[in-house]
Amino acid sequence: MKKVVKFGGSSLASAEQFEKVGKIIRADKDRRYVVPSAPGKRDSKDTKVTDMLYQCYALAEEEKDFSALLAKISERYQGIIDGLKLDLSLADEFKVIEKNFKAKAGDNYAASRGEYLNGIIMANYLGVEFIDPADTIRFDEDGNFDADTTDALLSKRLENVERAVIPGFYGSLPDGKVKTFSRGGSDITGSIVAKAVKADVYENWTDVSGFLVADPRIIKNPEGIDTITYRELRELAYMGASVLHEDAIFPVRKAGIPINIRNTNRPEDNGTWIVENTLQKSKYTITGIAGKKGFCAVSIEKDMMNSEIGFGRKVLEVFEDNSISFEHMPSGIDTMTVIVHQDEFEEKEQSVISGLYKAVQPDSIDLESDLALIAVVGRGMKATRGTAGRIFSALAHVNVNVKMIDQGSSELNIIIGVKNEDFETAINAIYDIFVVSQI
Repeated sequence: MKKVVKFGGSSLASAEQFEKVGKIIRADKDRRYVVPSAPGKRDSKDTKVTDMLYQCYALAEEEKDFSALLAKISERYQGIIDGLKLDLSLADEFKVIEKNFKAKAGDNYAASRGEYLNGIIMANYLGVEFIDPADTIRFDEDGNFDADTTDALLSKRLENVERAVIPGFYGSLPDGKVKTFSRGGSDITGSIVAKAVKADVYENWTDVSGFLVADPRIIKNPEGIDTITYRELRELAYMGASVLHEDAIFPVRKAGIPINIRNTNRPEDNGTWIVENTLQKSKYTITGIAGKKGFCAVSIEKDMMNSEIGFGRKVLEVFEDNSISFEHMPSGIDTMTVIVHQDEFEEKEQSVISGLYKAVQPDSIDLESDLALIAVVGRGMKATRGTAGRIFSALAHVNVNVKMIDQGSSELNIIIGVKNEDFETAINAIYDIFVVSQI
């Protein structure tokens, strides 16, 4: 078997954490390809190395003295090297970084050095080959990830490499300049490497034992999720459930490679398996609950709108012209409601309203602010009658008024809109009826 293992920043924040990671890798000979993040926080008062690098480069761009902060970053890595008792010096690497900072190499280059340096330490610690992703992971001229070129380059580079460390988070543009993924992008690198080596499993090690049915900041000690499909995960991740970078799904999904989310501090836990499809039934009717606050509803009312060809397109064009994306669009015979992010809409509300009047001549436009959207997701809902009824019953019981409901034809998820102030109450009520009491 071949396994690709990615470790997050909290898993590699100190020498002690490195030792835990080393034990995990050595415990399974199939864990051949390691993707490390930059060192994260050692405690709540600490600063992530990536943030320190951004701050350091900002000083360099302003042509201020950044030597003290760069020395502090160097000390952070030296502490890991000393703690692991490695015969390794990063002095030359820091000289190059200092030179490139002075030459204004870019904040992408600056941020990527966190993973790059941690990768050198990890390769030295494990005694395996170090591969710089700048040589194999490609972005196009517009800064978009080039999946096909990357897969070809990385597959060829790793073809005869039994074990290696490939730092996460970055690659390079056609001109050789370093380009990073968005924050959390080491998850994506792990997925890319897994596809390139045709791995059997992609293990993503972090500081939690997989996905939970609900947000632990809202629900005390929520149940864990044993198995979740890619489609379920996409729905939950989009609504704010963030254990894995959502773009990390695509490379492995195309290759049929399952992802296993594991906890570095509790390696005995099985974590959560993310799979394309499964016959395994969810423990509960639902797989998970997630949500976000800060939406508003723009309701357009016009008699006979249903018989007016192109009405919906014209409405959405107004939002597009104002660079506003919509989240959901529930509608009736004579009404259409567009749900958008409130902060985006508030800046351009009058432009949107006047645009709608010009485009479709509505009878009226109604605005409702301070809404929250909650996604109730689960492959088990399709085979279970009365799921929506149970949700409404649970919300009515705690006096939460439902402002909107939207259900796709796949019956994989139900989206409910409530007032911001009812958000936590609603999630507690839904969790209770499906997980705690299972009425």
